[in-house]
Amino acid sequence: MSARFVAGMNIEDVLRAAASVNAQGMAATLDSLGENVHTPDEARNAADIYHRLLDAIQQRSLNANVSVKLTQMGLDLDPDLTSDIVSALVQHAVTAGNNFVRVDMEGTNHTDVTLDLVRTLHAREGNRGRVGIVIQAYLYRSEADIARLLEEGIRIRLCKGAYKEPPNLAFPAKADVDANFVKLMKTLLKSGIFHGIATHDEAMIAATRQFVRGEGIDPGSFEFQMLYGVRRDLQRTLVKEGFGVRVYIPFGAEWYPYFMRRLAERPANVLFLARNLVRR
Repeated sequence: MSARFVAGMNIEDVLRAAASVNAQGMAATLDSLGENVHTPDEARNAADIYHRLLDAIQQRSLNANVSVKLTQMGLDLDPDLTSDIVSALVQHAVTAGNNFVRVDMEGTNHTDVTLDLVRTLHAREGNRGRVGIVIQAYLYRSEADIARLLEEGIRIRLCKGAYKEPPNLAFPAKADVDANFVKLMKTLLKSGIFHGIATHDEAMIAATRQFVRGEGIDPGSFEFQMLYGVRRDLQRTLVKEGFGVRVYIPFGAEWYPYFMRRLAERPANVLFLARNLVRR
């Protein structure tokens, strides 16, 4: 099952997957699996993988960027270490063919520090447009967070949210999450900044298509983003329709805990994965 959704164990595996995705007319984001580390050396080793990826992307002329989790970069050990590590990655992305680093959003206990770090890095000279963030539509706070990020020109990946959060922080009902996702999507697509609309939900994709047509928005001014191995049929359809599509490709030895955490946090993910195993 894991081979459908994880590119492999090592860098060569994910680079081959990225080249295959590019050949189908889609961009890629490469994600080295792993979250909380236990020592500073583990954080630096995790960062080294991303430095190697950025070099390989440039050398092979791949249409790809990278996505990092702050806890994997040592956030729970030493925020200053994490800041230095991610700053170096962004600087490397700038010099390696003007690439881009997406900082993933994790649980709400890390939301503020993630926002602060991305805003700080983005404000540094030469980094504008080279570091972005993820915003989760199921959080009540996301509309206000987006307003601040847009004022600073920061690129956003909008998703529904994958972590289990309490009802005082997140919409508990799917209908409310969907409604907020559509509302935030409209705000992003009217901003004039290049954003990612990350969903496999056909209703959310249909709402985005309808809004783009109704507002006369250039389909090339944003991109849909989907996970590797999930709704490959829909990915191909969107490409044929002229939309940009970016595929998030995870890889690495941490694939098993990655799956187990996601399935434990959201039991609905079990059904989601099972349905996509039988799709083409």
